[in-house]
Amino acid sequence: MIRTLTATAALIAATPALADKAGVVETYADIAHAGYEDSLTTAQALQEAVTALIEEPSAEALATAKQAWLEARVPYQQTEAFRFGNPIVDDWEGKVNAWPLDEGLIDYVEGGAVEAGENRYAGLNVIANESFTLSGEEVDASEITPDLLQDTLHEADGVEANVATGYHAIEFLLWGQDLNGTDDGAGSRPWTDYAAGEDCTNGNCDRRGEYLQAATDLLVSDLEWITQQWAEGGDARTAVTEDPDAGIKAMLTGMGSLSYGEQAGERMKLGLMLNDPEEEHDCFSDNTHNSHFYDGLGIHNVYNGRYLRVDGSVVEGDSLADLVAEADAEVGDALSRDLDNSVLQLAKLKAAAEAGFAYDEMLARGNAEGEAIIMAAVDALVAQTRSIERAVSALGLDQIGFEGSDSLDNPDAVFQ
Repeated sequence: MIRTLTATAALIAATPALADKAGVVETYADIAHAGYEDSLTTAQALQEAVTALIEEPSAEALATAKQAWLEARVPYQQTEAFRFGNPIVDDWEGKVNAWPLDEGLIDYVEGGAVEAGENRYAGLNVIANESFTLSGEEVDASEITPDLLQDTLHEADGVEANVATGYHAIEFLLWGQDLNGTDDGAGSRPWTDYAAGEDCTNGNCDRRGEYLQAATDLLVSDLEWITQQWAEGGDARTAVTEDPDAGIKAMLTGMGSLSYGEQAGERMKLGLMLNDPEEEHDCFSDNTHNSHFYDGLGIHNVYNGRYLRVDGSVVEGDSLADLVAEADAEVGDALSRDLDNSVLQLAKLKAAAEAGFAYDEMLARGNAEGEAIIMAAVDALVAQTRSIERAVSALGLDQIGFEGSDSLDNPDAVFQ
């Protein structure tokens, strides 16, 4: 099950003092490896549930697969703090967590196949078509394979919305479209979309199962690869540990860019400005409140050098918190407080959603209570970014250009 706030409270414990740079980046690499390894094992559990759904479709099998997907998101979202500062992660991440997606590329959508803006393939519906023309070439899709999804369909024509792989493609295939707007409710795909013979709904149930299996198998193989990169001797680990100063800078880059442009901006304030549930990170499953919370917790993990694994064990060691405190105690205390506050505000958002105030509803135009909950978290993330900038200076590092967002830096541009 998704961890409760009580179960995650232990993650905010203090870490030992007297860190050194080499030890700090070793802890960072250890946490990365553990987080990706947990992401892999939970994705393998999802793979088993998907196989069971396809082999013997039922309402129970679909519910089990959905729960496995939700559980797989918990460790993965905490690894997003390793983005932005690590090129190996950045080059890979789009395979597994790209969003938002034009779901009509994959399967049937409400109102039938239509182009979406500049995306001519937004209504391609690969599941319904065994062949189609893509970028001027005829594609044989009679068999839906991981290679077809990854090499042919994903980001076809260079359009980022053509997301054919990863967690969100799988999410859509399990939940279907969320057609509730800013009312409560997730997607409601029937289990019979995977049924055989006359019980099949919406056609092409066998191919839908092929797509779901291929996407899930690909997710597992992609997570196997990234886990290896952070193991002893792996390229990602070596890149941050062979030069501790560069490793420290990678840590701060990931923390600041995820805090500011990515989470506070693109994932939270933008959707609120547009009052658009399509901008939710986990929009089909209505799991966005958890997605936001575990992203914030991942930043906290990196700074404090401590990660609670899925099996209950803890990975911890020399921390960036100790390093900053040694350089400037006042800056370190301020950043620790700001990080604790951002986790607290995200926890409040998570608690509200779990109590029945759906994130969809929070985004509705004129919902002052929802706007206040989201903006409290946005403001906390922005504040912690400013503290991260001060930590960069305290450590004597060159200033880092964190990822930005028009929603924060140039709001008028959002509506142009």
